[in-house]
Amino acid sequence: MKIDAHQHFWEYDPIEYDWITSEMSVIAKSFLPKDLDSILEDHGIDGSVAVQARECLAETDFLLELAKENPKILGVVGWIKLFDQNLESNLVKYSQTTDLKGFREVLQAKDSSFFLCEGFKKGLKIILNKGYRYDILIFEHQLDSIQELVKSSPEKPMVIDHLAKPKIKSGEWKEWKKKMARLADREYLFCKISGMVTEANWPKWSQEQLSPYMDIALELFGPDRLMFGSDWPVCTLAGTYEKVYGIVEEFSNQLSKDEKEAIFGGTAKSFYKIDNK
Repeated sequence: MKIDAHQHFWEYDPIEYDWITSEMSVIAKSFLPKDLDSILEDHGIDGSVAVQARECLAETDFLLELAKENPKILGVVGWIKLFDQNLESNLVKYSQTTDLKGFREVLQAKDSSFFLCEGFKKGLKIILNKGYRYDILIFEHQLDSIQELVKSSPEKPMVIDHLAKPKIKSGEWKEWKKKMARLADREYLFCKISGMVTEANWPKWSQEQLSPYMDIALELFGPDRLMFGSDWPVCTLAGTYEKVYGIVEEFSNQLSKDEKEAIFGGTAKSFYKIDNK
């Protein structure tokens, strides 16, 4: 099974999606499954994992409704407030659906005190012990704090989104590699090869500029803990789906058939516990 492990849907509203700035006007419109289905088919992709783009329970419900109606949505990574006295009851609400695979918050916009507080740690422990996955969305400068969070969490599968957003635009990678290596030592942590083009110079990035980061991710995590994600439609700020797919396709040509299949679906299928719909 070939899987895009990271993409988004939304019905655009400037207030609900206030993170879409004026320079991002190309994505200031609605993106729904009907807009993605043919793109997936063109690339031989069986389906995708839809990831939250708003921080509210309505976002989780929205994505689950889309998943119910669209067989190409193989799983949902929703949002839930981890340090909330209603966490357990909210989880009961979602316990009857198999489409909900995990949760994510926009930690990249938060101070470390937000996710290192005891309430957050307790909530993370609850969802992980219930079998949900957690997507870690951060910038490179937050890696030390995430290391601290991970050390205090159950040894359950979590995934680092977008390679922790290294400084691709400036071509820096040495400090990022050191910090990522400490996380990669934990075999229950995974990484998505996604979000690279939007961390580069949008109109001027190249395969050569991105290759070192993919090489390092492969060295640290291995193909069985890496997964391709397009980050569509956000990726269209800097390139088409075809170009973003092509980056990882060209990179993976150095690998064996089994290793390539892991990155393009096998890892995601196992990590998110995806069954054929």
